[in-house]
Amino acid sequence: MAKLTHLNERGEANMVDVSEKAVTTRTAQAEAFIKMSPQAYQLLEQGSHKKGDVLAIARIAGIQGAKKCSDLIPLCHPLMLSKVQVDFELQAEQCQVRIVSFCKLAAQTGVEMEALTAASVAALTIYDMCKAVDKNMQIEGLRVLAKAGGKSGNWQV
Repeated sequence: MAKLTHLNERGEANMVDVSEKAVTTRTAQAEAFIKMSPQAYQLLEQGSHKKGDVLAIARIAGIQGAKKCSDLIPLCHPLMLSKVQVDFELQAEQCQVRIVSFCKLAAQTGVEMEALTAASVAALTIYDMCKAVDKNMQIEGLRVLAKAGGKSGNWQV
């Protein structure tokens, strides 16, 4: 049975010691969706929001979010990311944006949390920039799509 690695033998919060792990190339990909009203979607698609280019700013925010992951999640290791990519897929039929993030590094620990943080911060930024038009937007479907590298190997949805 797998055990929770962020708890010590007394059940207290514990930052995992990765010093004995091998440095390997590790990647992770995550996604999130933000659904919005047809009006908000149209403004986003046309790039005509008053606040500017929503997707360009959300991309930068997602990258910055990945870089700040260990500042947000207490037991995450600070990582030297070698690549962070945030892409958007406009899905007109559903009036939603699919956000896909990808993180890569050579390290002793994985980057799933950084990929999840990138996708979620990008979604939150879209919400922030579009909320004047639609306060009922929904962020959903945040998940890891794939990871590679490390002792546990490769995994994907």
